[in-house]
Amino acid sequence: MPAAAVCTDKFRTTAEAMARLHGFDGYRFVAVPHPIASLELPELASLAAATLNEVLAIWEVGE
Repeated sequence: MPAAAVCTDKFRTTAEAMARLHGFDGYRFVAVPHPIASLELPELASLAAATLNEVLAIWEVGE
C-alpha cells in the first residue's frame, strides 16, 4: 500500500535527522505549515488538497 510521511515544517530537521539515522538519507516527505493541531476540519481538508501533488510525486518515485 503506498504511503507518504507528512510532518509540520517545525519538525523538518528532526524528520531528516531520523531518516538519516536509520539509513534513509534523502528520504522524501511532505512538510506542511506548523501548527496543525488547532485547525478545523475544513482547514485541514484544504491543506491536504494543497499537498496532494507532493504526496503523489513521492508515490511515483517509489513505484
